[in-house]
Amino acid sequence: MNKPAQARGTIQARGAVWAASDMHLSEASPATNRAFIDFLDQAALRSDYLFLPGDIFDAWIGDDYALKSPPPWLLPILDALLRASQHTRLYIGRGNRDFLMGDALARRIGAQLLPDAVRLETDAGSVLLSHGDEYCTADVAYQRFRRRVRNPLLQKMYLSLGLGIRRSIADWARRRSQKQNACKPMAIMDVHPEAINKALRQSDCRIMVHGHTHRPAIHSLTIDGQDRLRIVLPDWDFDHASRPRGGWLIIDADGARLHQIPDCQDV
Repeated sequence: MNKPAQARGTIQARGAVWAASDMHLSEASPATNRAFIDFLDQAALRSDYLFLPGDIFDAWIGDDYALKSPPPWLLPILDALLRASQHTRLYIGRGNRDFLMGDALARRIGAQLLPDAVRLETDAGSVLLSHGDEYCTADVAYQRFRRRVRNPLLQKMYLSLGLGIRRSIADWARRRSQKQNACKPMAIMDVHPEAINKALRQSDCRIMVHGHTHRPAIHSLTIDGQDRLRIVLPDWDFDHASRPRGGWLIIDADGARLHQIPDCQDV
């Protein structure tokens, strides 16, 4: 079984902490893009910390794609992220779709890059935050792919290619992934309990927060006689789903709660 990433470093995140992931923003998701921009405006006014731990974008083929000549759909999102960062502390993490986000993008939007897993000290207690795909350890093929695409040498080679070639490779990889996932049992693509328990033990955190699985929920756990929570962030889709969905997590002195869109209800 592959070893999931351990938390590296600690962020003191006192006050109102907001977290959202799996927006999968793209040219093909104009309604989701608008909803995300509205969310950023709210976060700028109401949060002290905003964490976006991965799959912000449906694909990311390099920071130069955004910085040299951003396409019309992307520019408003980058500007909204920059506006938000002027009012709240903004952190972005790499997901399985946008793992090539880098320092140049972070500087452009006034954000800080997150490691694969990080410990947050919040008013609700210690929180282990990650994208979550590293805990899907039963999917051996995916974990092998994950290790390969995060190889710095392979990334350097890919980023040296022209934008058109990079887009073609990214499109091919996405189609291949969709075809493979259609044949996999859902349980294999979910997080593995053993990996979750191990990460919580090693981090000594009371709460784990992740996205990736698109199964938003708050799970109560008991590990070594101690009560823990595993919170799964919602995915967003206002364009293609039969019922639009999205949401985010709020952590403050009152605890942790999921805010679901469009019902505007807390879980």
